[in-house]
Amino acid sequence: MKRKEEEQALIDLANEARKRAYVPYSHYRVGAALRTKNGRIFTGVNVESAAYPTTMCAERVAIYKAVSEGEREFEVMAVVTDNGGSPCGSCRQVMAEFGLEMRVLIANGEGEIVKEMTVAELLPEAFTPKHLENG
Repeated sequence: MKRKEEEQALIDLANEARKRAYVPYSHYRVGAALRTKNGRIFTGVNVESAAYPTTMCAERVAIYKAVSEGEREFEVMAVVTDNGGSPCGSCRQVMAEFGLEMRVLIANGEGEIVKEMTVAELLPEAFTPKHLENG
């Protein structure tokens, strides 16, 4: 499969996952699909809570699912919202934990890419594990 077709397939998976989001408060559905360097794909949706700070974003759900299955090296993530919204700061920080070179495709509800960038571009001057070396 060509790169553009693979990207569109990932966006379509994120868009389909988005339908399962639990968003009774914001009604802002987010879906994510993460492809590891091994080719495995993990999806995630945002899950809201009446105690707002405990809400979890789709991007982190996908990453945590992958990590819980033994994956640590990620290639690309598609994030889909109605309006092509960008990942929050917490999600950007978790993405940076696993590599600044991962590509992030941000798409709208029509499945159209509105922005494509690396995690490094999404979170310049990221705090990463290397900053903790040697205290």
